[in-house]
Amino acid sequence: MAKRFGIGLLACALVFPLLVACSGGKAITSTLDDATITARVKTALLNDTQVPATQIDVSTSNGVVTMTGVVRSKADEDRAVQLARQVAGVKDVKSNLRVGS
Repeated sequence: MAKRFGIGLLACALVFPLLVACSGGKAITSTLDDATITARVKTALLNDTQVPATQIDVSTSNGVVTMTGVVRSKADEDRAVQLARQVAGVKDVKSNLRVGS
């Protein structure tokens, strides 16, 4: 009886951390999705000949993309926002881009 109790206790001790980790899995998935969105937005910017992609920083949080940096014109800013909005998983785009040289 004591041996069974010990095995049951050991099983609980091993399973409980897994259950706790699984409940936090949503946050991990969200982070991975945000990283994927960021990479896809950066790729879209780099593949576009109009936008100065190397001057634009991209970050994503819960599907909301934030772009910061300097662009040459309002048209470049609009194009960067348009490209970001076309990426799958993007919920919104916030532009902190400045027009300058």
